[in-house]
Amino acid sequence: MPDKTRAKLGIVGYGSMGSNHARSMAKLENVDFVAVCDLEAEKLDEAKQAYGVAVYADYNEMLAKEDLDGIVIATPHYDHVPISIAAFEAGVSVLVEKPLAADIAGGRKMVAAYEAGKAQHPDLLFAAMFQQRTYGHWRKIKELIDQGALGKLIRATYIITNWFRTQTYFDSGGWRATWSGEGGGVLLNQCPHNIDIFQWLVGMPSRVTAFTSLGKYHNIEVEDEVTAYMEFDNGMIGHLITSTGEAPGSDRLEIVGENGKLIFENGKLTFFRTKESVLDLIANSPERFLHVEHDIEEITYPEPTTGNHIGIIENFADALLNGTDVIVPAPEGIGSLELANVILLSSLDKRTIDLPLDGEAYTRKLQELIDNSKFVKPDVKSVDDDMSKSFQ
Repeated sequence: MPDKTRAKLGIVGYGSMGSNHARSMAKLENVDFVAVCDLEAEKLDEAKQAYGVAVYADYNEMLAKEDLDGIVIATPHYDHVPISIAAFEAGVSVLVEKPLAADIAGGRKMVAAYEAGKAQHPDLLFAAMFQQRTYGHWRKIKELIDQGALGKLIRATYIITNWFRTQTYFDSGGWRATWSGEGGGVLLNQCPHNIDIFQWLVGMPSRVTAFTSLGKYHNIEVEDEVTAYMEFDNGMIGHLITSTGEAPGSDRLEIVGENGKLIFENGKLTFFRTKESVLDLIANSPERFLHVEHDIEEITYPEPTTGNHIGIIENFADALLNGTDVIVPAPEGIGSLELANVILLSSLDKRTIDLPLDGEAYTRKLQELIDNSKFVKPDVKSVDDDMSKSFQ
């Protein structure tokens, strides 16, 4: 890329998240925000008036006419795949909103297109909008695990039920909470960030058994409550519990290892550090009953000066300009999509699923749900589009 100080970026999808990203891009000194694509003329007029950008109703036209370094994709989930593939074929880098796609087969197609495009355009980038990886507490937990502070991991339990949503929220978009529009519910809309953090910290399981409830709390056809049990090759077990129907909700992560337990809750990170390995004590202690001595440490962590969505976009632009690493390479973030698909498939088929997931089999299941759907979406209602109320 020629020497320059601002990356030329466009947005595809100028809805709630796309317009939020536009506000971020307009503030960044290393971004030249030049174009927006959306299917709705009203949204294009809004973007043009607010930012003076070029506007398009067809992303292929935008890719052909604009000299873009990268695009940010903030469309409904199913559209992520064809838009990403078109961008890579045009030699344009991609930062895609969560989830990467509605199903793992689509996600794998995106990665394959990226690899093919990179062969022709070596500087091509593919990044994912998993902004929670910028948060200080997750980065500190990752550091402790990678340094071996916990030793061998035994259990990881994540209760993330503070995604409370009203019926008005689900009625605010015709595509929301439908098999044909989103391909799922809490697993693909609210929880991808948490699932990404989970697999980033402790890795991917080898087997999953899960239970979901479809439309338990809301007039929707997709899942709004999930409980998953995971088995890992190293013997560790994991749990994921999430819901959009609980209040007050919980945001609690426990990671247990042979050297103690990390708990993150209410913004506080605590390390219950044992004085000896519990696995060694189990195997070698002459005592029948033993109180395992431990210290309780409050772990501090710095917050990045620029985090959240704007930090991911700034990093994407910096990577385009200077070759720095992206915070979340999309091929790495694909694990959260696979895990979400596995959880849903396990529940729908009422069986334990082994990983890696057969992507084509899952796509057939999803298409079956779409074809057999008799759900009638209520009329879309205009609501406040301030997405900052949603962020965690």
